Amino acid sequence: MKIIGDKIVPFEEFFKVLNIEEIKNTKPNSLLFFEFNEELLKYCFEQNLNFFVEIFSIKEGLYANNLNAKYIVCKKSLAKKMQKIADNYMFDSKILAVIKSSEELEEIALNEIDGAIYKELI
Repeated sequence: MKIIGDKIVPFEEFFKVLNIEEIKNTKPNSLLFFEFNEELLKYCFEQNLNFFVEIFSIKEGLYANNLNAKYIVCKKSLAKKMQKIADNYMFDSKILAVIKSSEELEEIALNEIDGAIYKELI
């Protein structure tokens, strides 16, 4: 299980971006993060960039996986649904549930979700 944002577990640095111009101003090979945005998804896919995306629906999750998102971030309730879909279709993207504290890690593990990311990071 992947844990991003925990003070005990080191994690890869990433950069929040809002538009293509901000993407162009990041260092090469940076891990990018943004809320679901079709334009940014297509740009990252076409440029073969390393990114992850926060989604708010199953449809957005399907697009994110098909456009090679490393991680798909969503609320716990949506993460449970997305994880079943991801397992069934053997997604390359990993599903990350948003958590507020380490007290929620056991719940994420028991629901067999790929990982968790702390809300304060996003």
